[in-house]
Amino acid sequence: MTTQLSLEGVTRTAGGTEERPGAKRILVGTASWTDRSLLDSGWYPDDVSTPAARLAYYASRFPIVEVDATYYHPPAQRTVEAWRDRTPRDFTFNIKAFSLLTDHPTRPESLYKDLRDRLGTPKRTVYLRDVGTEIAEEVWQRFLGALRPLHEAGKLGVVLFQFPPWFPIGRANRRYILECARRCRPMRVCVEFRNHTWMAEESRAETLDFLASHDIPYVCVDMPQGHPSSIPPILAATSDLAVVRLHGHSDKWTSKKIEERFAYLYSEAELRRWAVRIRELAGRASTTHVLLNNCCGDNSQRNAERLAVLLGDPEAERPPD
Repeated sequence: MTTQLSLEGVTRTAGGTEERPGAKRILVGTASWTDRSLLDSGWYPDDVSTPAARLAYYASRFPIVEVDATYYHPPAQRTVEAWRDRTPRDFTFNIKAFSLLTDHPTRPESLYKDLRDRLGTPKRTVYLRDVGTEIAEEVWQRFLGALRPLHEAGKLGVVLFQFPPWFPIGRANRRYILECARRCRPMRVCVEFRNHTWMAEESRAETLDFLASHDIPYVCVDMPQGHPSSIPPILAATSDLAVVRLHGHSDKWTSKKIEERFAYLYSEAELRRWAVRIRELAGRASTTHVLLNNCCGDNSQRNAERLAVLLGDPEAERPPD
C-alpha cells in the first residue's frame, strides 16, 4: 500500500486570489531506491534483487521517488522507459537536473560520448560556459528528450533545479531560472537554493514573489544551519505544487562522503512537528511532494513511512508532551 494522502478543503493559487474546493494530495517518498547503503541495509527482501524488482517493490511502498542519479549522469531514454514501464500508472518521478545545467562543476566523462569527444582535451571539470553554445544546446535537448517518456505517461512530477552556493540572488540568475523553466516546458520545474541571499530576511519576500509570479514551485528544505549553503526551513507555496525536501541534520554536512553528509535519522518528535507544518503547507497547494533525502542505510525509507502515517492521522500530529 503506497503512502499517498489526501486532504479535503480549499486549493489556493500561487497568487492567492482564487479558491476552489477539492482534494489535496500529499505524496511522500525518498530521494533514492538504489544507493549502495540502502541495498546493504536489508530494507529490500532477499528475493528482491534485480533493478526491476527493486523499483517495483519501492513503488509498492511509496507513490513518488526523486531520481538524483540524473544529476551525475544524464539518463539514457531506454532507462527512463524502463522506469515508466516498471511502475504503476499513478506513480510519480521527480528528476534532478544534470549538474551542467545548474552551474555545478561537471566531469567531462559524464557528458554524452560524442559531445565529450568534441571538447578535445578539457579541464578536469567543466561548467556550462566552458562547453560552448552548440554543445550546451545539445545537452539541453538530449536531457529533456530522455525525460519525454515519463512526461507523456503522466509520471513526471517536476525537474528539480538545485542551484549551488555560488548562485546568489540577482537579475542574471533570475533570468537563468526563467530560461530553465522555459526550456523545460511543458515539463514543470521546481527550484532549490543553496545560497542564503535568496532566503535572507530582507530578500525572502522578493524571492517568493518572483517564483509565484512565474508559477514556479519553491523547494522548502530542512538542512543543517550555519553553513554558506544553509537555507532556513521556510515553508512556502509559490504554485499549485509544493515541494519539501528533508536533508537531515548531520554534523558532517561538509563531508565529501555522501553517506556522512546524509547520515541522520529524524526522531519521532521531529517527524511530528514536520507533519504539522506540512499539513499546513498542503492547505495552500493542490499537491505536495515530500522527499526524505537523509539517504544513509534505510533512514529515509523508515522516516518517510512514519511521516506518511503521521500526515494521515491528525490525532498523531502533535509532538508528545
